[in-house]
Amino acid sequence: MITGSLALGIDIGGTNTSFGVVDRSGPIVVQGTMKTTGHNTVHEYITALVENLRPILDKVGRDNICGIGVGAPNANYYTGEIAFAPNLPWEGVIPLAKLLEEALRYKVTITNDANAAALGEMIYGVAKGMKDFIMVTLGTGVGSGFVANGNLIYGHDGFAGELGHVIAVREGRKCGCGRNGCLETYASATGIVRTAKEWLEQRSDKTLLRDSSIKMSAHAIHVAAEEGDAFALELFEYTGKILGQTLADAVAITSPEAIVFFGGLAKAGPLILDPTRRHMEENLLRVFKNKISLLPSALPDADAAILGASALVW
Repeated sequence: MITGSLALGIDIGGTNTSFGVVDRSGPIVVQGTMKTTGHNTVHEYITALVENLRPILDKVGRDNICGIGVGAPNANYYTGEIAFAPNLPWEGVIPLAKLLEEALRYKVTITNDANAAALGEMIYGVAKGMKDFIMVTLGTGVGSGFVANGNLIYGHDGFAGELGHVIAVREGRKCGCGRNGCLETYASATGIVRTAKEWLEQRSDKTLLRDSSIKMSAHAIHVAAEEGDAFALELFEYTGKILGQTLADAVAITSPEAIVFFGGLAKAGPLILDPTRRHMEENLLRVFKNKISLLPSALPDADAAILGASALVW
């Protein structure tokens, strides 16, 4: 049996849920993953989550767990609720902390998934020692966590820092949140796929992405771009332009030392970060130019969010 003070961190994403037991010094002792989708109700999801967590809790010993921290889209640190998350399959306001406490019998603290990733990056990753930075997660949607003066910004109601729902293109694409032109409709993994499909219908470019055997995804676009496909490279340029322009506005508000990128689309590395940096710099106020580092997360896959979520327990 593994002994010591441990915390359970859970990262609920739009597609997958990752979880891990974390030692206070940082290492993830044991971890796992499951699908967020495919459950008819939130109660079915929690039942499945508990089933997936049971062998992990048995392995480390339930008495060694101090508590549970959860990162999830639109999760409110103050109320313990998920409210109207456009990228999750459940509608309305979900009392997630209460439901998990009843199911698992531990104290549960929740926060926005990107806030959890920001905490993980600040404590264990490339933002270690930084007091002012922005965490941007480019996954199913666009999440963000703003750290200023060493503290996460929650706002008076717990919902501050929603960069994904800044309107990047006026009267633009319909977003799952009900508005038009939100950043995540362009700069997320689903956003770049949306652009690709629109362009393929509107244009006649020769591209690897027209191959019917290829399932359109951010990864497929990444692979095509690495092979020099001009259409795929233009997709990254366009996506980086919208992301960079929006980040230039965000910089004017918090003056960060760095912007850290995490998530599936961020794995494209320079393909997405180079155009983002260029367009951000072109649109920055002069006082901010050449001051902000754009950094890929140093923590693998879901580790940043798991580590950050577990840090809520401490």
